[in-house]
Amino acid sequence: MIAGNTLDNKADFIEEPQETLSMHPQKFALWLFIVSIIMLFAAFTSAYIVRRAEGNWLEFDLPNLFWVNTIIILMSSASMHWSLILAKKDNIDLLKIAVVITSLLGFAFLVGQLYAWKDLVASSVWFAGEQSNPAGSFLYVITGLHAVHLISGIVFLAIVLVSTFRLKIHSKRLARIEMCATYWHFLDILWLYLFGFLLLNH
Repeated sequence: MIAGNTLDNKADFIEEPQETLSMHPQKFALWLFIVSIIMLFAAFTSAYIVRRAEGNWLEFDLPNLFWVNTIIILMSSASMHWSLILAKKDNIDLLKIAVVITSLLGFAFLVGQLYAWKDLVASSVWFAGEQSNPAGSFLYVITGLHAVHLISGIVFLAIVLVSTFRLKIHSKRLARIEMCATYWHFLDILWLYLFGFLLLNH
């Protein structure tokens, strides 16, 4: 009995191994990349406010196409979420369609931004040159950088689409499409922030 009690007492002091928190290394790298993008745009919007306060700032209306493009990118975010749901349900045929739709909407957003920049030029808002103004330069840089990151998102979507056709994305292998969805939703939120910022400070 004594030996048995001793073993029980020792067992009480044996600590159960604690679960370690872990993250997929590629997902961790993605979040580091997202944080760096946030810092980049935070720096640009802060510089925008500081420069505007110094004067010599051109006031102009934002292109109406920015509103259309906002709707397009919101639709693409919805189709991206649909893609993730389809992957979890192993509905591969519809998943391919959903990823293609998201890609096309992303491309439509970029085309819309190009036409919006053309409208700015038609309104004498230039990026550089003798007729340029810091207000226009900042606008082109901020929206242009977002467009560049959106292009990288479309490339990511292309990789996901190829992986889908090769049956490398399904309910048991979701890491790649989850990362793509995270990045795409981030780009959507980033545009909403930038558009709202420009509406308040243009």
